[in-house]
Amino acid sequence: MLQIDHKLTPSALLPQVQELFRVSGEKIQRLQKRWQPQDGTPVFTIKGEYTSRGWTEWTQGFQFGAAIYQFEATGDEAFLEIGRRHTLADMAGHLTHIGVHDHGFNNVSTYGNLLRLMHEKRIPENEWERNFYELALKVTGAVQASRWTQLTPDLGYIYSFNGPHSLFADTIRSLRALAVSHQLGHRLMVEMDRPISLLERLFQHAETTARYAVYFGEGRDAYDVRGRTAHESIFNVVNGAYRCPNSQQGFSGFTTWTRGLAWILCGYPEELEFLETRPESEFEAHGGKQKVLDRFLAAAEATADFYIENSPTDGIPYWDTGAPELVRLGDYLHRPAEPFNEHEPVDSSAAAIAAQGLLRLGGYLGRAGQAQKSIRYYQAGLTVAHRLFSEPYLSLDPNHEGLILHSVYHRPNGWDYIPPGRHVPCGESSMWGDYHARELAVMVQRAAQNQPDLQFFNLG
Repeated sequence: MLQIDHKLTPSALLPQVQELFRVSGEKIQRLQKRWQPQDGTPVFTIKGEYTSRGWTEWTQGFQFGAAIYQFEATGDEAFLEIGRRHTLADMAGHLTHIGVHDHGFNNVSTYGNLLRLMHEKRIPENEWERNFYELALKVTGAVQASRWTQLTPDLGYIYSFNGPHSLFADTIRSLRALAVSHQLGHRLMVEMDRPISLLERLFQHAETTARYAVYFGEGRDAYDVRGRTAHESIFNVVNGAYRCPNSQQGFSGFTTWTRGLAWILCGYPEELEFLETRPESEFEAHGGKQKVLDRFLAAAEATADFYIENSPTDGIPYWDTGAPELVRLGDYLHRPAEPFNEHEPVDSSAAAIAAQGLLRLGGYLGRAGQAQKSIRYYQAGLTVAHRLFSEPYLSLDPNHEGLILHSVYHRPNGWDYIPPGRHVPCGESSMWGDYHARELAVMVQRAAQNQPDLQFFNLG
């Protein structure tokens, strides 16, 4: 179980954040010089070098979004130039990509961050540049929302790349594409010029995810432990019936893949921040604003509690809480994670994502007047960040292109590199793990400097 350090403060983590961005800049520049567009999208490292994996193109926004965060953290305009130039040159195809559920990853991380920086006056105001970013964000939300399976009049979801029967846990964080598109006044237009509310689809997807991908300890099945999550939920698209849990990247549908858990833990608090700002009138069809916020909060708290209770003492989780060889590690939840063990890999990328969710959940509860819970979750987030921003997770090797080590992509498919003489993957990085570590570091830096919270919808 995560041992929460209640003495940590954002200011105490500033030296680690500064060191992270020192190392980060070198790694971004190294990859920028080596990587060619014809190589595809960098996904994860093998022997310290980024390589592509043609499964889905969901990480390119993290590549260029990383440079944007590097500029935000350091003020070095060379990185702003990288982010701007590649967003313009390489991201257009992601705006109209109808084959993936990843628009919130790719496009909010690039177009969205640039528009936010303009609103925050970190980059100069430019009318046409603003219009360009706004148009891109309107498009991406509508395209994301069009990938839709309707189950009942009140339930539906953005389906995964597996097809209309498949709901992924990951997509809860991609809902921010719908959020910003709605915020900018956009709608999805379908046959007979019928307008579709993007906020309505956000509500329906979030409710479907909460109902079928998150467990609340209410006896749904024999494995219903509060806060556990299913990576994939399978439906009969003919009659809308739920069929079973499944997992693409976890051990099974009845165990908890920790990166899927982290996506949900990050996604609900982030959307809570957004929904706080919306008028009561937008919630009338769903029983009122407080009812919706309470539902999002219940999913966030359940997954946060499960993460805390089912992670090692330092908050870096193993890749799946039901991984079959964990039993060989003994009492592994009562000591720090062991990335070099011989039985099951850890997944530092899940920690980077979950830590952000814990901080956001703590912040939301603080504003809601729930001080005790707020402190618990916020300090848990700082505890994970403190560990993640140090060795053996922070990569100080100038010859390694990754920033955060010991990330895992697809354990069941065997895609992750296993060093000679070892039995499980270790020592490698992922584009999403590196990006979310930078995002987490920016959050901590802003808190330490008494700046406003980092929020994707702070667009003006």
